Amino acid sequence: MAKIAVMLAEGFEEVEGLTVVDICRRANIEVEMTSVTGSEIVASSHGIKVVADKLIEDTDFDSLDMIILPGGMPGTINLGNHKMLCEKVVEFASNKKVGAICAAPSVLGGLGILNGKNACCYPGFEDQLKGANVSTNPVEVAGNVVTSRGVGTAIDFALAIVTMLIDKATADAISAGIIH
Repeated sequence: MAKIAVMLAEGFEEVEGLTVVDICRRANIEVEMTSVTGSEIVASSHGIKVVADKLIEDTDFDSLDMIILPGGMPGTINLGNHKMLCEKVVEFASNKKVGAICAAPSVLGGLGILNGKNACCYPGFEDQLKGANVSTNPVEVAGNVVTSRGVGTAIDFALAIVTMLIDKATADAISAGIIH
């Protein structure tokens, strides 16, 4: 069974984070909502408190297939400032899978992960996708990296993750089942 971690920082965009959790769990992907805050309770960008499954310090990264970074402000900044997370994202980009949505692809750009890859992000963050071939597509899959533009593309982003980790038929079945 595939396993992912959705990284939650104070100020994360709840639709972007929780849509991935929901869609991936529908696909029977094991999902760990992982807090990078030192607390299991993480406040979203709109003040919704979410209880994470675990703290980043307690995460078995060897058991994971993919790391997901939801956007939101100041969530994206908080993710990008977390040293351990950034080290793991770089490691995963070299031998596993990484996903980021909204402003969070800027973290990947800052880490040099997007060089030569097609990538997209929330409007206004394009200059932070260093080395990327920037697009305005809702979702971009470039090898083992998937990026997306924002709240309105969260379902498409999550379905792209399902396609990457399981297959397109599973993603299509979930899409039909949720009337997408």
